[in-house]
Parts: sequence; structure tokens; C-alpha cells
Amino acid sequence: MVKIVVCVKYVPDATGDRHFAEDLTVARDDVDGLLSELDEYAVEQAMQIAEAADEAEVTVLTVGPQDARDALRKALSMGADKAVHIEDDDLHGSDVMGTSLVLAKAIERTGYDLVICGMASTDGTMGVLPAVLAERLGVPQVTLLSEVTVENSVVTGRRDGDAASEQLQAQLPAVVSVTDQSGAARYPSFKGIMAAKKKPVQSLDLSDLGIEADQVGLDCAWTAVESVAERSARTAGTIVKDEGEGGKQLAAFLASKKFI
Repeated sequence: MVKIVVCVKYVPDATGDRHFAEDLTVARDDVDGLLSELDEYAVEQAMQIAEAADEAEVTVLTVGPQDARDALRKALSMGADKAVHIEDDDLHGSDVMGTSLVLAKAIERTGYDLVICGMASTDGTMGVLPAVLAERLGVPQVTLLSEVTVENSVVTGRRDGDAASEQLQAQLPAVVSVTDQSGAARYPSFKGIMAAKKKPVQSLDLSDLGIEADQVGLDCAWTAVESVAERSARTAGTIVKDEGEGGKQLAAFLASKKFI
């Protein structure tokens, strides 16, 4: 059996009114959340690998507040078999280093052959978690793939660059990340949505993973927001009426902004 773990994240809706809390972490209480769109591609690739295998199990894993279960349910409705939810108040403010520690401990506890991540989260957009996670697990990483397959305990993928494409391979166990070019994510069917309600969701906290509170959270984060300011309001643009001199006025405007 191929055991696949997909790391997913519950993120604030990008179309909502996002802002920071008093401690300069993202305020989530009054903003709708959802499964990060880039993680949907990771779930899709996990399902394709599972469907091509003789026997496979897909577990979705997330770290977040109670509402993060909505992200897990979305992934389960896409076809994943079970889910693990890590929730603990001491996790508040954790950056990629703290989050990767928690994920690594949970993945080791769950058991895995292949870990699949999205290329980045749509809120933090750092894109380094897959690499840090692979380092913590002590396994190879094959990242930013637009195509991925598994055969004979080897994961193979294609990474597309600006000038060329690379074919990469790694022996399982391994960590991979996939881009938004890896194929459209499936829409959950009504049957899948109903089935997701009955699939198991395991809840864990830091004590279950053997992690101390002073190893995670805002106080020990390697990165933090120091200051924020509201985006300045949009100003009215300059309207030029073309009465025969429009081209000259446009050229003068571009020259004043040093575009030409």
C-alpha cells in the first residue's frame, strides 16, 4: 500500500476584508476561510496517484483552529480517505519553522511513503515549507512539479522553468510539491460531499506529538511582522482628451514617470 499524506492549509478568503490583529498576526475571526486553492492541486495529484496504484491511502493533514476542519472536509469530499487535525492554542503565531516541526511529528506518527504539498499557501506565500519539511523528515524533496507519478517506489516529476524543463526522480519516502500547472482540481460530487461527513478526522494537540509549547508560537517564530499600514486610497487618474495632441501628452506623461 502507498501511504500518501497531503498537507493542506485553511486560509482567509482572499476576496474578504483581511487585516491584522493587535499582535500583528492575521485576524481570522471575522473573515471567512477556505482550503488554500494551491493545496487543492496537491489533493488532486494525490488522488490521481492513488487511483493509479494497486492499493493506496490518502490522508489530509492540517494545523489550525477549529474552523480548519472545513478545509479537511473539502479535501475529504474530493476523495481523500481520512484526515488529521492539529489544534492547540499554543500554536498561535507559529511561522514556517514551528509549523514544519508540528507537521513532521504528525506525519511520522501517521506513517507515510509520499508527502504532497502545494507550491505555497495563498496567505503567507513563502513556498519554503516543503523543503523545510523534507529536511525535518530526513527524506528527499522534489519540488515545484507540474507533473508527478509514482511507480516501483520511485516518484518522478517534471519541473518547468523559464528556459527548460527538468525530469526529477527520488526514492520513496519523499516530499514533493506541485504547482498550479499540474492539472485542474476536481470538483467534489454530491456523493463525495455526503461521504466526507462519515470519514474519520483525528484530532491531535502538541502533547500528542511530544512538542513543548516553547518550541512553537509567536514568541519563538523566526519571522514576524514588525509594522503594518493600511493601503493608501486610490486616487483619480489623469484624463486626457485627445484633440490632436493626445500622443504628445501621453509621451510627456510617460517621460515624467521615467517609463521612456
